[in-house]
Amino acid sequence: MPPYKILTVFGTRPEAIKMAPVVKELNLHPEEFTCLVAVTAQHREMLDQVLRLFHIKPDYDLDIMRPRQTLEEITTRALTGLAGVLKEARPDLVLVHGDTTTTFVAALAAFYQQIPVGHVEAGLRTGDRYAPFPEEMNRRLAGVLTDIHFAPTAKARDNLLREGIAPEHIYVTGNTVIDALKATIREEYQFGDHGLAGLDFREKRVILVTAHRRENWGEPLKEIFTALRDLIRRHPDTALIFPVHYNPRVRQLAREVLGGQERVYLIEPLDYEPFVNLMNRAYLVLTDSGGLQEEAPALGKPVLVLREVTERPEAVAAGTVRLVGTAYRDILAAAEELLTDRQAYLQMAHAVNPYGDGQASRRIRSALRHYFGMTVARPQEFQPLGATGQK
Repeated sequence: MPPYKILTVFGTRPEAIKMAPVVKELNLHPEEFTCLVAVTAQHREMLDQVLRLFHIKPDYDLDIMRPRQTLEEITTRALTGLAGVLKEARPDLVLVHGDTTTTFVAALAAFYQQIPVGHVEAGLRTGDRYAPFPEEMNRRLAGVLTDIHFAPTAKARDNLLREGIAPEHIYVTGNTVIDALKATIREEYQFGDHGLAGLDFREKRVILVTAHRRENWGEPLKEIFTALRDLIRRHPDTALIFPVHYNPRVRQLAREVLGGQERVYLIEPLDYEPFVNLMNRAYLVLTDSGGLQEEAPALGKPVLVLREVTERPEAVAAGTVRLVGTAYRDILAAAEELLTDRQAYLQMAHAVNPYGDGQASRRIRSALRHYFGMTVARPQEFQPLGATGQK
């Protein structure tokens, strides 16, 4: 009988951003659900930024992050810590998100104690177990252990069906990142002391860049940065903003190739709120991130993906995202087309957003109600809407 106890578990900034709207939605209905939050904090500082922004105070904080931690260390510390949390909390269901090591380990820990698992953002696949690494295997392994799958898109649902998941265990909800985005974007936002206060977004077409994935370390990143340097040199009406990841391999190479270049801003990583408001004012996004492939289309921003494969093919098919890889010539050619061909730019900017409408968290709550037998009819599934935001 309700209220059912739901333990949400996450450990990184992207997970926290995408789970925060779910936590908020469940907390709005205490007669139905008691929502507890456990964080592993495999990424400490960046996680804490999001917890403060969304006013989430964890009920359990494992604080596992250590300098130069390995995947093995993250896995064992999280598994041991979550075992104790689950024994104390005794939830009716454990809710995990996405594809981090925390995601897989939390699903495994729940399985060991025979507690059902719900997987938010289930069903993303590249088909290559090493790309992205280790995320592709994390989400596949979590999927095997999951009882209720919250697929963000019909494509993600189809991936799960091909893997033998019963259709009655899958709910298509849209992606909760759009819920978080809509709650955070403000047209009047002021950047303050982020090294951006003097930049005139009306005078310069801003190219926003993120690049940090481990499969791109070394020569691929060098190709990316060199292409970006030459792109900015060729187009005086542009500026490049690169919040540089804390990883020393990324930082050193970024300084070597892009440091000291005119109209190139190498800034510290931004909290979620200034970052998405920066993206809202950008002209073009280049990234090797997964989440930005979902967020930028919701704002009408074309995205060039600096990877060889993506687990988010919906945006590629819709035309909001283009997979360009890491080769210098390919990056330069694709970016130049969008800077010089207005029709090509508008075609991407106005394409249909396949990822969400800001109601994913509500659909997840409805699906949980259905799973626990609180309602008989299955909730209505997400259908893509047109892109919103600036064009």
